[in-house]
Amino acid sequence: MKQVVSISLGSSERDSVVYENFAGERVRIERRGTDGDKAKAKALLLEHDGAVDALGLGGTDLYIFAGGRRYTFAESARLIKNLQQTPVLDGSGLKNTLERYVIEEIDRLKIIDFKDKKVLLVCGVDRFGLGEALSAAGAEVTFGDLLYGLGVPLPIRSLAQLSTLAKIVAPVVTKMPVSWFYPVGQAQTKKQVLYPEYFYDSDIIVGDFHFIKKFMPKTLPDKIIITNTVTQKDRELLKAAGIKLLITTTPNFKGRSFGTNVLEAVLVALQGQKHALNENEYRAAIKKYGIEPALDYLA
Repeated sequence: MKQVVSISLGSSERDSVVYENFAGERVRIERRGTDGDKAKAKALLLEHDGAVDALGLGGTDLYIFAGGRRYTFAESARLIKNLQQTPVLDGSGLKNTLERYVIEEIDRLKIIDFKDKKVLLVCGVDRFGLGEALSAAGAEVTFGDLLYGLGVPLPIRSLAQLSTLAKIVAPVVTKMPVSWFYPVGQAQTKKQVLYPEYFYDSDIIVGDFHFIKKFMPKTLPDKIIITNTVTQKDRELLKAAGIKLLITTTPNFKGRSFGTNVLEAVLVALQGQKHALNENEYRAAIKKYGIEPALDYLA
């Protein structure tokens, strides 16, 4: 049996252990939150190095991709600096493959016709591939990087603008503490409705669920959300808000969808690799193990 553990800077309230079968192979999947305690996260990563088949790094990013370039978060890199045996995956590889695939499939199967739909992608540099896929499908995408990442009241309206911003901001931002622009630990449980007009004006809200949950208004009737890392409690919150359709880009395991770092670690473990896969290998693994998005009609 393969074993995968995700160590997250996020809230320990979301911890879980599940056992899942992938094409006949059983995998134990565990998620452990450290409530923003970086020292604890680093200790847990070192403790599991060599003891499991793959590790996920959650509640933060190791890399972001934008405009054809990769940027490394210095704080996250320090967390895994001394690991020597077990591969560590942050989900960025799947964000650039699985999430593209999900949009392509949703569009191909006519589950959603993205053409001319207004889409709010709460953070584009975190999910540049998702932004490219949505734009290619004909959606009118607003990127909320400045709005929700830095609190600056400036929406970004195109991939070209996002790429330009990334080249200017990413080299600086990736040297700062992640908590400056991403909810970490107990900050994930605190609400702060921010620039609600962009939520109201969009047909579809897409991206990291912690951003969506933290900044969304209390009610969003008839909207569609495409995200992941959703628990049963989160589903109840979205249903109460009037969300029409919830699509999670990662499958539903025992009532919740894990983050991309978890699924990426699972795929690497199943392939018996000691490093991240390339785009073609991820796409092949997605098909081999029948990885499909989960659709939940809430209203």
